[in-house]
Amino acid sequence: MQAGKIVVQNLYKVFGPQPQEAIQLLKQGWSKEKILAERGAVIGVSDVSFSVNEGEIFVLMGLSGSGKSTLIRLINRLIEPSAGDVYIDGQNVARLSRQKLIELRRRDMSMVFQSFALMPSRTVLENAAFGLEIAGDGRKQRERRAMEVLEQVGLASFADKYPHELSGGMQQRVGLARALAVDPSLMIMDEAFSALDPLKRREMQDILLDLQKKHRRTIIFVSHDIEEAMRIGSRIAIMEGGRLIQVGTPKELIENPANDYVRNFFNTVDTSRYLTAGQLKADSVPLFVHNGKAPDAQTVCKQLLSMDKHYAFIVDEKHSFRGSISLEKIALLVEGGRNLPLEQDLLKPVEPVPEDLPLDSVIQRLVVNEGPIPVVDREGRYSGAISKGRLLSHLRGE
Repeated sequence: MQAGKIVVQNLYKVFGPQPQEAIQLLKQGWSKEKILAERGAVIGVSDVSFSVNEGEIFVLMGLSGSGKSTLIRLINRLIEPSAGDVYIDGQNVARLSRQKLIELRRRDMSMVFQSFALMPSRTVLENAAFGLEIAGDGRKQRERRAMEVLEQVGLASFADKYPHELSGGMQQRVGLARALAVDPSLMIMDEAFSALDPLKRREMQDILLDLQKKHRRTIIFVSHDIEEAMRIGSRIAIMEGGRLIQVGTPKELIENPANDYVRNFFNTVDTSRYLTAGQLKADSVPLFVHNGKAPDAQTVCKQLLSMDKHYAFIVDEKHSFRGSISLEKIALLVEGGRNLPLEQDLLKPVEPVPEDLPLDSVIQRLVVNEGPIPVVDREGRYSGAISKGRLLSHLRGE
Protein backbone atom coordinates (compact mmCIF):
# COMPACT_ATOMS: atom_id res chain seq x y z
CA MET A 1 0.00 0.00 0.00
CA GLN A 2 1.19 3.54 -0.80
CA ALA A 3 2.10 5.83 2.07
CA GLY A 4 -0.10 8.83 2.81
CA LYS A 5 -2.76 10.28 5.07
CA ILE A 6 -5.31 9.13 2.47
CA VAL A 7 -4.73 6.28 0.04
CA VAL A 8 -7.28 5.48 -2.68
CA GLN A 9 -6.79 2.21 -4.56
CA ASN A 10 -8.65 1.08 -7.70
CA LEU A 11 -11.86 2.82 -6.67
CA TYR A 12 -15.05 2.38 -8.73
CA LYS A 13 -18.60 3.66 -8.40
CA VAL A 14 -21.32 2.41 -10.73
CA PHE A 15 -24.87 3.72 -10.44
CA GLY A 16 -27.53 1.34 -11.74
CA PRO A 17 -28.02 -2.37 -12.26
CA GLN A 18 -25.26 -5.00 -12.18
CA PRO A 19 -22.33 -2.80 -11.08
CA GLN A 20 -19.85 -5.71 -11.02
CA GLU A 21 -20.73 -6.60 -14.61
CA ALA A 22 -20.21 -2.96 -15.62
CA ILE A 23 -16.77 -2.94 -13.95
CA GLN A 24 -15.76 -6.08 -15.86
CA LEU A 25 -16.91 -4.51 -19.12
CA LEU A 26 -14.81 -1.41 -18.34
CA LYS A 27 -11.79 -3.64 -17.82
CA GLN A 28 -12.51 -5.31 -21.17
CA GLY A 29 -12.35 -1.91 -22.87
CA TRP A 30 -15.99 -0.90 -23.11
CA SER A 31 -16.59 2.86 -22.96
CA LYS A 32 -18.85 4.28 -20.29
CA GLU A 33 -21.17 5.49 -23.08
CA LYS A 34 -21.56 1.96 -24.42
CA ILE A 35 -22.16 0.58 -20.92
CA LEU A 36 -24.87 3.18 -20.35
CA ALA A 37 -26.53 2.48 -23.72
CA GLU A 38 -26.42 -1.33 -23.49
CA ARG A 39 -26.54 -2.03 -19.74
CA GLY A 40 -28.20 1.07 -18.31
CA ALA A 41 -25.39 1.66 -15.79
CA VAL A 42 -23.76 5.05 -15.15
CA ILE A 43 -20.02 5.09 -14.42
CA GLY A 44 -19.38 7.67 -11.69
CA VAL A 45 -15.77 6.81 -10.82
CA SER A 46 -13.56 4.44 -12.80
CA ASP A 47 -10.41 2.76 -11.40
CA VAL A 48 -9.10 5.80 -9.48
CA SER A 49 -5.90 5.48 -7.42
CA PHE A 50 -3.90 8.22 -5.66
CA SER A 51 -2.57 9.22 -2.26
CA VAL A 52 -2.78 12.47 -0.30
CA ASN A 53 0.11 13.46 1.96
CA GLU A 54 -0.45 14.56 5.52
CA GLY A 55 -0.66 18.34 5.80
CA GLU A 56 -1.20 19.14 2.10
CA ILE A 57 -4.05 20.84 0.27
CA PHE A 58 -4.96 18.40 -2.50
CA VAL A 59 -7.24 19.95 -5.12
CA LEU A 60 -9.64 17.87 -7.23
CA MET A 61 -10.56 19.51 -10.53
CA GLY A 62 -12.69 18.61 -13.51
CA LEU A 63 -15.60 19.75 -15.63
CA SER A 64 -19.19 19.07 -14.53
CA GLY A 65 -19.81 15.34 -14.55
CA SER A 66 -16.13 14.46 -14.27
CA GLY A 67 -16.71 12.52 -11.04
CA LYS A 68 -14.94 14.75 -8.53
CA SER A 69 -17.91 15.20 -6.17
CA THR A 70 -18.72 11.49 -6.36
CA LEU A 71 -15.10 10.71 -5.51
CA ILE A 72 -15.04 12.74 -2.28
CA ARG A 73 -18.31 11.13 -1.18
CA LEU A 74 -16.66 7.76 -1.67
CA ILE A 75 -13.69 8.89 0.42
CA ASN A 76 -15.88 9.71 3.43
CA ARG A 77 -18.33 6.93 2.47
CA LEU A 78 -21.39 9.08 2.14
CA ILE A 79 -21.94 6.74 -0.79
CA GLU A 80 -20.77 3.13 -0.95
CA PRO A 81 -18.03 2.13 -3.42
CA SER A 82 -18.77 -0.53 -6.03
CA ALA A 83 -15.16 -1.75 -5.78
CA GLY A 84 -11.82 -0.60 -4.42
CA ASP A 85 -10.45 0.67 -1.15
CA VAL A 86 -10.04 3.98 0.70
CA TYR A 87 -7.54 4.15 3.57
CA ILE A 88 -7.43 7.03 6.06
CA ASP A 89 -4.55 6.76 8.52
CA GLY A 90 -4.29 3.09 7.58
CA GLN A 91 -7.98 2.33 8.26
CA ASN A 92 -9.93 0.96 5.31
CA VAL A 93 -12.96 3.28 5.32
CA ALA A 94 -14.75 1.05 2.83
CA ARG A 95 -14.67 -1.79 5.40
CA LEU A 96 -15.43 0.13 8.62
CA SER A 97 -18.51 -0.73 10.63
CA ARG A 98 -21.26 1.88 10.71
CA GLN A 99 -20.41 2.86 14.29
CA LYS A 100 -16.67 3.28 13.63
CA LEU A 101 -17.43 5.27 10.49
CA ILE A 102 -19.64 7.65 12.51
CA GLU A 103 -16.86 8.05 15.10
CA LEU A 104 -14.33 8.82 12.36
CA ARG A 105 -16.58 11.50 10.86
CA ARG A 106 -17.36 13.07 14.23
CA ARG A 107 -13.82 13.26 15.57
CA ASP A 108 -11.38 13.33 12.67
CA MET A 109 -13.16 14.51 9.54
CA SER A 110 -15.12 17.62 8.57
CA MET A 111 -16.86 18.78 5.42
CA VAL A 112 -17.49 22.28 4.07
CA PHE A 113 -20.00 22.65 1.23
CA GLN A 114 -20.80 25.28 -1.39
CA SER A 115 -24.16 25.89 0.25
CA PHE A 116 -23.44 27.30 3.68
CA ALA A 117 -25.94 24.86 5.29
CA LEU A 118 -26.28 26.97 8.42
CA MET A 119 -29.26 26.56 10.75
CA PRO A 120 -31.20 29.84 10.57
CA SER A 121 -32.70 29.53 14.06
CA ARG A 122 -29.28 29.19 15.72
CA THR A 123 -26.74 31.90 16.44
CA VAL A 124 -23.31 32.03 14.83
CA LEU A 125 -21.84 30.54 18.02
CA GLU A 126 -24.40 27.74 18.13
CA ASN A 127 -23.81 26.94 14.46
CA ALA A 128 -20.06 26.83 14.98
CA ALA A 129 -20.49 24.52 17.98
CA PHE A 130 -22.96 22.15 16.30
CA GLY A 131 -20.43 19.41 15.42
CA LEU A 132 -19.23 19.34 19.03
CA GLU A 133 -22.83 19.13 20.24
CA ILE A 134 -23.41 16.08 18.02
CA ALA A 135 -20.18 14.57 19.39
CA GLY A 136 -21.59 14.89 22.92
CA ASP A 137 -19.41 17.70 24.32
CA GLY A 138 -20.85 19.76 27.17
CA ARG A 139 -22.19 23.23 26.47
CA LYS A 140 -19.41 25.22 28.14
CA GLN A 141 -16.71 23.11 26.53
CA ARG A 142 -18.17 23.34 23.03
CA GLU A 143 -18.91 27.06 23.23
CA ARG A 144 -15.38 27.77 24.43
CA ARG A 145 -13.95 25.83 21.48
CA ALA A 146 -16.42 27.46 19.07
CA MET A 147 -15.31 30.92 20.21
CA GLU A 148 -11.68 29.94 19.58
CA VAL A 149 -12.37 29.06 15.94
CA LEU A 150 -14.64 32.07 15.42
CA GLU A 151 -11.68 34.16 16.56
CA GLN A 152 -9.48 32.38 14.00
CA VAL A 153 -11.86 33.26 11.13
CA GLY A 154 -12.48 36.81 12.37
CA LEU A 155 -16.07 36.41 13.56
CA ALA A 156 -15.82 36.40 17.36
CA SER A 157 -17.68 39.72 17.57
CA PHE A 158 -20.59 38.22 15.59
CA ALA A 159 -21.09 35.20 17.87
CA ASP A 160 -24.61 36.30 18.94
CA LYS A 161 -25.80 37.18 15.43
CA TYR A 162 -28.00 34.95 13.26
CA PRO A 163 -27.06 33.74 9.76
CA HIS A 164 -29.51 36.08 8.00
CA GLU A 165 -27.68 39.04 9.56
CA LEU A 166 -24.39 38.08 7.86
CA SER A 167 -23.06 38.51 4.32
CA GLY A 168 -22.41 35.46 2.15
CA GLY A 169 -18.70 35.57 2.85
CA MET A 170 -19.31 35.76 6.59
CA GLN A 171 -21.75 32.86 6.43
CA GLN A 172 -19.12 30.76 4.69
CA ARG A 173 -16.67 31.66 7.43
CA VAL A 174 -19.16 30.29 9.96
CA GLY A 175 -19.31 27.09 7.92
CA LEU A 176 -15.53 26.90 8.00
CA ALA A 177 -15.51 27.56 11.77
CA ARG A 178 -18.01 24.74 12.31
CA ALA A 179 -15.73 22.38 10.38
CA LEU A 180 -12.66 23.50 12.35
CA ALA A 181 -14.34 23.29 15.77
CA VAL A 182 -13.94 19.51 16.04
CA ASP A 183 -10.22 19.99 15.28
CA PRO A 184 -10.20 17.48 12.40
CA SER A 185 -6.99 16.15 10.89
CA LEU A 186 -8.85 15.84 7.56
CA MET A 187 -11.13 18.38 5.89
CA ILE A 188 -13.10 17.83 2.68
CA MET A 189 -14.22 21.04 0.99
CA ASP A 190 -16.63 20.68 -1.93
CA GLU A 191 -16.72 23.85 -4.07
CA ALA A 192 -16.62 25.64 -0.73
CA PHE A 193 -15.98 29.16 -2.08
CA SER A 194 -17.58 29.00 -5.53
CA ALA A 195 -20.82 30.72 -4.47
CA LEU A 196 -18.89 33.83 -3.38
CA ASP A 197 -17.97 36.86 -5.47
CA PRO A 198 -14.29 37.05 -6.57
CA LEU A 199 -13.18 39.36 -3.75
CA LYS A 200 -14.86 37.29 -1.03
CA ARG A 201 -13.52 34.09 -2.61
CA ARG A 202 -9.96 35.40 -2.45
CA GLU A 203 -10.53 36.52 1.14
CA MET A 204 -11.64 33.00 2.08
CA GLN A 205 -8.63 31.52 0.28
CA ASP A 206 -6.37 33.82 2.32
CA ILE A 207 -8.04 32.69 5.56
CA LEU A 208 -7.65 29.05 4.59
CA LEU A 209 -3.97 29.46 3.66
CA ASP A 210 -3.25 31.36 6.87
CA LEU A 211 -4.91 28.66 8.97
CA GLN A 212 -3.03 25.99 7.03
CA LYS A 213 0.34 27.55 7.87
CA LYS A 214 -0.49 27.27 11.55
CA HIS A 215 -2.26 23.90 11.74
CA ARG A 216 -1.13 21.83 8.71
CA ARG A 217 -4.37 19.90 8.27
CA THR A 218 -4.88 17.54 5.36
CA ILE A 219 -7.42 19.10 3.00
CA ILE A 220 -9.13 17.72 -0.10
CA PHE A 221 -10.52 20.72 -1.93
CA VAL A 222 -12.90 20.32 -4.89
CA SER A 223 -12.87 23.23 -7.32
CA HIS A 224 -13.72 24.06 -10.93
CA ASP A 225 -11.58 27.24 -10.82
CA ILE A 226 -8.01 26.65 -12.05
CA GLU A 227 -6.78 29.94 -10.58
CA GLU A 228 -8.10 28.92 -7.17
CA ALA A 229 -6.52 25.48 -7.53
CA MET A 230 -3.12 26.95 -8.44
CA ARG A 231 -3.27 29.45 -5.61
CA ILE A 232 -4.08 27.07 -2.76
CA GLY A 233 -3.16 23.59 -3.96
CA SER A 234 0.01 21.72 -3.02
CA ARG A 235 -0.97 19.30 -5.78
CA ILE A 236 -3.83 19.18 -8.26
CA ALA A 237 -5.67 16.08 -9.53
CA ILE A 238 -7.58 16.49 -12.79
CA MET A 239 -10.54 14.22 -13.58
CA GLU A 240 -12.45 13.50 -16.77
CA GLY A 241 -15.36 11.12 -17.25
CA GLY A 242 -14.86 9.47 -13.88
CA ARG A 243 -11.17 8.78 -14.51
CA LEU A 244 -8.16 10.42 -12.89
CA ILE A 245 -6.13 11.87 -15.78
CA GLN A 246 -3.13 13.44 -14.00
CA VAL A 247 -1.86 14.41 -10.56
CA GLY A 248 0.95 16.88 -9.95
CA THR A 249 2.07 20.21 -8.60
CA PRO A 250 0.85 23.25 -10.55
CA LYS A 251 4.32 23.54 -12.09
CA GLU A 252 4.33 19.87 -13.18
CA LEU A 253 0.89 20.15 -14.78
CA ILE A 254 1.79 23.37 -16.62
CA GLU A 255 5.11 22.08 -17.92
CA ASN A 256 4.11 18.47 -18.65
CA PRO A 257 0.33 18.16 -19.24
CA ALA A 258 -0.76 14.56 -19.87
CA ASN A 259 -3.04 15.52 -22.76
CA ASP A 260 -4.98 18.39 -24.35
CA TYR A 261 -7.72 18.11 -21.72
CA VAL A 262 -5.21 18.99 -18.97
CA ARG A 263 -3.47 21.59 -21.15
CA ASN A 264 -6.75 23.40 -21.85
CA PHE A 265 -7.30 24.07 -18.14
CA PHE A 266 -4.31 26.41 -18.16
CA ASN A 267 -4.82 28.09 -21.54
CA THR A 268 -6.76 31.06 -20.16
CA VAL A 269 -4.55 31.62 -17.10
CA ASP A 270 -1.42 33.72 -16.77
CA THR A 271 0.37 30.87 -15.03
CA SER A 272 3.44 32.97 -14.18
CA ARG A 273 1.37 34.76 -11.52
CA TYR A 274 1.23 31.53 -9.53
CA LEU A 275 4.94 30.83 -9.47
CA THR A 276 6.48 30.51 -6.02
CA ALA A 277 9.98 30.97 -4.67
CA GLY A 278 10.42 27.20 -4.59
CA GLN A 279 9.68 26.97 -8.32
CA LEU A 280 12.02 29.85 -9.15
CA LYS A 281 15.00 28.81 -7.03
CA ALA A 282 18.22 27.43 -8.49
CA ASP A 283 21.70 26.46 -7.30
CA SER A 284 23.05 29.65 -8.82
CA VAL A 285 24.97 31.04 -5.84
CA PRO A 286 28.13 29.30 -4.56
CA LEU A 287 27.56 27.91 -1.10
CA PHE A 288 30.14 27.69 1.69
CA VAL A 289 29.62 25.89 4.98
CA HIS A 290 30.57 27.36 8.35
CA ASN A 291 30.95 24.14 10.37
CA GLY A 292 32.67 25.68 13.37
CA LYS A 293 35.38 27.06 11.15
CA ALA A 294 34.49 29.91 8.82
CA PRO A 295 35.65 29.73 5.16
CA ASP A 296 38.55 32.11 4.52
CA ALA A 297 38.23 35.14 2.23
CA GLN A 298 41.05 34.13 -0.16
CA THR A 299 39.57 30.68 -0.89
CA VAL A 300 36.11 32.08 -1.48
CA CYS A 301 37.50 34.87 -3.67
CA LYS A 302 39.39 32.42 -5.92
CA GLN A 303 36.35 30.18 -6.34
CA LEU A 304 34.01 33.07 -7.18
CA LEU A 305 36.47 34.39 -9.79
CA SER A 306 36.89 30.95 -11.37
CA MET A 307 33.10 30.48 -11.52
CA ASP A 308 32.41 34.06 -12.69
CA LYS A 309 30.04 34.57 -9.75
CA HIS A 310 29.50 37.79 -7.86
CA TYR A 311 28.02 36.54 -4.57
CA ALA A 312 28.51 33.72 -2.07
CA PHE A 313 26.16 32.40 0.62
CA ILE A 314 27.31 31.01 3.96
CA VAL A 315 25.30 28.32 5.79
CA ASP A 316 26.02 26.38 8.95
CA GLU A 317 26.40 22.59 9.19
CA LYS A 318 22.59 22.25 9.53
CA HIS A 319 22.15 24.30 6.33
CA SER A 320 20.62 27.23 8.19
CA PHE A 321 21.38 30.45 6.31
CA ARG A 322 24.05 32.65 7.93
CA GLY A 323 24.53 35.49 5.45
CA SER A 324 25.71 36.74 2.06
CA ILE A 325 28.92 38.35 0.87
CA SER A 326 29.76 39.96 -2.47
CA LEU A 327 32.86 39.32 -4.59
CA GLU A 328 33.60 43.04 -4.40
CA LYS A 329 33.77 43.00 -0.60
CA ILE A 330 35.88 39.81 -0.50
CA ALA A 331 38.28 41.19 -3.12
CA LEU A 332 38.82 44.31 -1.04
CA LEU A 333 39.66 42.16 1.98
CA VAL A 334 42.12 40.03 0.00
CA GLU A 335 43.74 43.00 -1.76
CA GLY A 336 44.34 44.59 1.61
CA GLY A 337 46.25 41.50 2.65
CA ARG A 338 43.53 40.45 5.06
CA ASN A 339 42.84 36.74 4.52
CA LEU A 340 40.21 36.78 7.23
CA PRO A 341 37.77 34.00 8.05
CA LEU A 342 34.30 35.05 6.91
CA GLU A 343 32.71 35.30 10.32
CA GLN A 344 29.23 36.68 10.95
CA ASP A 345 30.29 40.33 11.29
CA LEU A 346 31.66 40.34 7.72
CA LEU A 347 28.49 38.89 6.19
CA LYS A 348 25.50 40.82 4.95
CA PRO A 349 22.34 39.70 6.79
CA VAL A 350 19.68 38.76 4.22
CA GLU A 351 16.30 37.47 5.34
CA PRO A 352 15.55 34.19 3.52
CA VAL A 353 12.18 33.66 1.82
CA PRO A 354 10.04 30.51 2.20
CA GLU A 355 9.53 28.20 -0.76
CA ASP A 356 5.80 28.97 -0.90
CA LEU A 357 6.27 32.76 -1.20
CA PRO A 358 4.27 33.90 -4.29
CA LEU A 359 5.79 35.61 -7.30
CA ASP A 360 4.62 39.16 -6.51
CA SER A 361 6.27 39.01 -3.08
CA VAL A 362 9.44 37.51 -4.58
CA ILE A 363 9.64 40.47 -7.00
CA GLN A 364 9.23 42.95 -4.13
CA ARG A 365 12.12 41.32 -2.27
CA LEU A 366 14.38 41.26 -5.35
CA VAL A 367 13.73 44.94 -6.06
CA VAL A 368 14.94 46.06 -2.62
CA ASN A 369 17.77 43.51 -2.30
CA GLU A 370 21.11 44.25 -3.90
CA GLY A 371 21.92 40.65 -4.83
CA PRO A 372 20.21 37.27 -4.93
CA ILE A 373 17.91 36.16 -2.13
CA PRO A 374 18.13 32.79 -0.34
CA VAL A 375 15.20 30.35 -0.24
CA VAL A 376 14.52 28.02 2.71
CA ASP A 377 12.30 24.96 3.07
CA ARG A 378 9.62 24.35 5.69
CA GLU A 379 12.26 23.35 8.27
CA GLY A 380 14.25 26.54 7.63
CA ARG A 381 17.06 24.83 5.69
CA TYR A 382 18.65 26.60 2.75
CA SER A 383 17.35 25.10 -0.53
CA GLY A 384 18.40 27.51 -3.31
CA ALA A 385 18.63 31.11 -4.49
CA ILE A 386 16.73 33.51 -6.71
CA SER A 387 18.45 36.28 -8.64
CA LYS A 388 16.97 38.94 -10.89
CA GLY A 389 18.51 37.18 -13.89
CA ARG A 390 17.04 33.84 -12.84
CA LEU A 391 13.58 35.38 -12.49
CA LEU A 392 13.70 37.05 -15.91
CA SER A 393 14.95 33.86 -17.57
CA HIS A 394 12.15 31.84 -16.02
CA LEU A 395 9.47 34.33 -17.08
CA ARG A 396 10.85 34.25 -20.64
CA GLY A 397 10.55 30.45 -20.58
CA GLU A 398 14.28 29.83 -20.81
